[in-house]
Amino acid sequence: MSAEKDTTAPKSNAVRPPSFWRRFGLQLGIWSVGVVMWLAFVALAPSAFMHKGIYLAFASTTPIFALMAIPLTLVVITGEIDLSFPSIMALSTCAFSEAAQSGLSIWLSLVIGLALGFLCGLINGYLVTKFNLPSLVITIGTQFLFLGIDLAWTNGSGVDLTPAKYNTINKILVGRTFGGVANQFWWAVLVTILLWFLLNRTRFGSHVFLTGDNKISAQLMGVNIKRIKIFTFAILGACAALAGMIGSFEVSFFWPTMGGGLLLNSVAAVFLGGTSVFGGTGSVVGTFVGAFIIGAINAGIVAAGVNAFYTQIFFGLVIIVSVIMQAIISKRIKK
Repeated sequence: MSAEKDTTAPKSNAVRPPSFWRRFGLQLGIWSVGVVMWLAFVALAPSAFMHKGIYLAFASTTPIFALMAIPLTLVVITGEIDLSFPSIMALSTCAFSEAAQSGLSIWLSLVIGLALGFLCGLINGYLVTKFNLPSLVITIGTQFLFLGIDLAWTNGSGVDLTPAKYNTINKILVGRTFGGVANQFWWAVLVTILLWFLLNRTRFGSHVFLTGDNKISAQLMGVNIKRIKIFTFAILGACAALAGMIGSFEVSFFWPTMGGGLLLNSVAAVFLGGTSVFGGTGSVVGTFVGAFIIGAINAGIVAAGVNAFYTQIFFGLVIIVSVIMQAIISKRIKK
């Protein structure tokens, strides 16, 4: 039985297996929001939404924040939150670019950047679990800490990523393949598949769900809650580092303040994808879909001829409706 089955089972002593709606009701409810929204955009702007160009654009822009939203799902399932990943994104990419400029090989520089992102995530998880403090507060603090280190390290200056030595890694991270699809889309798909397997087909994944659903039961079953939480934060840190490098190579320049506008998009994608704000329930595939719903809103509003200032209104409405649907569906499937 998968981890998802275990954690969505009734809390009573009943042993009947979870029904289809108990297992997938939340995700189907949220995805229906995306389908309805897409149909509305097709009706309002058929010339844009019936052309492949807009979907190729989604494939190049949305994965940059989706790569952080997908592992953030694991953190939220454990009952925690991380608001520092945009700063981890910038600091890790700063380490990569500075290492490459110092004469180190591009591949070693890449490893350094990913390792620093992983380390930053470990620091977040350690502080949260060691001192038993709210992750919201801790990660607000580390958000400023990591960003401050980044700005002091670079003195606020960016790095040009157009020199020939970056060509190979540029093609791997953000090149176009299979009819013009951006490689960052395939990276997002790969991360989704890997984390889905980790979450639903491994003991670690079972422990992630159990930690968020019932900490006391998890401890009685011998689950090392602190280790589980620390590792989920570390996974997010490494993925934020990857997202930072992809985002920088997409524009061929590293900005020390990159990632500042991606926090709300990533968090919204998690909750829009069906992950419970209370922990214990979630889906990385739902988050992947939720990220593309968020990415489509901006383009859809502009293509439909609506003033771009209304974008935030649509964001708010979609998220509120989605969370309300989660609450309604959760009550029904628990009966």
